[in-house]
Amino acid sequence: MPSALPEGEPAPADGSLPASSLSGFGSRPFGIYVHVPFCATRCGYCDFNTYTPGELGSSASPESWLEGLRRELDLAASVLGSPVPASTIFVGGGTPSLLGASGLTDVLDAVRQSFGLAPGAEVTTESNPESTSSSFFEGIRSAGYTRVSLGMQSAARHVLAVLDRKHTPGRAVDAAREALAAGFEHVNLDLIYGTPGERPSDLSASLDAVLSAGVDHVSAYALIVEDGTGLARRIRRGDLPMPDDDVLASSYEMVDSVLGGAGFSWYEVSNWATSVEAQCQHNVLYWKGADWWGFGPGAHSHIGGVRFWNVKHPARYSSLLAEGLSPAAGREVLSSEDQRVERVLLELRLASGLPFDVLDDAGRAEARSAIADGLLEPSDDLCVLTDRGRLLADAVVRRLLP
Repeated sequence: MPSALPEGEPAPADGSLPASSLSGFGSRPFGIYVHVPFCATRCGYCDFNTYTPGELGSSASPESWLEGLRRELDLAASVLGSPVPASTIFVGGGTPSLLGASGLTDVLDAVRQSFGLAPGAEVTTESNPESTSSSFFEGIRSAGYTRVSLGMQSAARHVLAVLDRKHTPGRAVDAAREALAAGFEHVNLDLIYGTPGERPSDLSASLDAVLSAGVDHVSAYALIVEDGTGLARRIRRGDLPMPDDDVLASSYEMVDSVLGGAGFSWYEVSNWATSVEAQCQHNVLYWKGADWWGFGPGAHSHIGGVRFWNVKHPARYSSLLAEGLSPAAGREVLSSEDQRVERVLLELRLASGLPFDVLDDAGRAEARSAIADGLLEPSDDLCVLTDRGRLLADAVVRRLLP
């Protein structure tokens, strides 16, 4: 989830939401995101709201975080009135696998107690390959997790070193196989391409490793250099070059070609799956603008056109909840135009496309122009990015929102 706090108004201390945002709640899909803010070390490219043991000291711990999580779950259930069971749960971070199978079981049990799970609910946890094992996967599968997302990033040792990733090159593939052996039908591997020093042969080898693992989902993201990160400082000093846009484009084309040839289909610009069932339903919920509540320090939520976000530090998060107060730091009530703009930003990224009638008159004219330029598929009903359009997705969005 985003770590930077957007501008907005102060959030009520009791966590209450406008009646308009609660109208129709339960008729829309509802997901739960749980943010685990703990990491063993900090990766140089990461700007997520995470903390190492040295950064936290004695001010917060997994135990105090879990107690705060239970309290926030109860608070949310009260605010929402008669909350519907969650159709998706995503435990992210940070490094959720640092909690171990028993800790992740406690997280899922807490969600069950406050909300319950809808029949067939998708329950995902992110995991760092180095903090997993066969027994870990068996434990979380037994607890009720249905999907695992593993941070692989690359199979090249020197690329992992630039990213400050501590796992060995082959560990992510071994972890994926262990998860499959433990009974997980849905396993994702994350890749990052465009790291300074990554050669085409490195990316090709990473893709070969991914396919050898037998997973049914792959996420591949261009490296983004975020301000304030260790990677940004190294680039600013001249120790590393800035990622090259042409290299990023050719890398994306390689990813899409290799995965497509192996039976994967893109369903979002940066995500490929072997079937509809293999798609990450929690992320689809985000892209479709449904309802979700984000629990944990720095987590963001969206309920009925109201976006709100929590305080970032784990100690402050837990202390507010211990006082019976909401941990929300601020919120933004989205206008109908705000929501329309967000639909364009998000749904255009999907292979299912953006309905043409979401655009205003100027946007529809630009869409017809984008079709002529080969950026959108020919259609009178949907805006669907072409292969070239996916490479220029952000630019296409800007055209459709003149």
